[in-house]
Amino acid sequence: MSAADRARGAAPGGAPGLEPLLLDPTRLTVVSLVSATHWCEFAFVREHAGLSDSALSKQLTTLGGAGLVEIRKGYVGKRPRTWVRATDAGRDRLDAHLDALQRIADRARQAGGTSPATEDAASGPGATPGPGATPRPGASDHAGS
Repeated sequence: MSAADRARGAAPGGAPGLEPLLLDPTRLTVVSLVSATHWCEFAFVREHAGLSDSALSKQLTTLGGAGLVEIRKGYVGKRPRTWVRATDAGRDRLDAHLDALQRIADRARQAGGTSPATEDAASGPGATPGPGATPRPGASDHAGS
């Protein structure tokens, strides 16, 4: 990976646009959730991401430090509350990350000689693998038996 790729935030492997912090599925889930809302409560994110309080707190600290999310603390009555939102930069970086993942998937389909429209037909029983591909183990004539 070149210095220019690293400066643009490319992840190892040379895929420009991948956000290194969002390669972790937990952080990707959290940023995706908060990007879909204006502000959301900590409990909402915790429940939908399936995390403990401490695990979510740690992830939010990491994401906040990187400028992907903003965290506000306050009270509702006498009860403490924490609200989270994606920053504009966080939404932009999430969009770029998702676009980069889509480009990777598209290149893989092209390399395998399939497209979403022909993928099922190309991988069905009796199909021959594309150029440079090898059949999956167990993908021989045993389909349906």
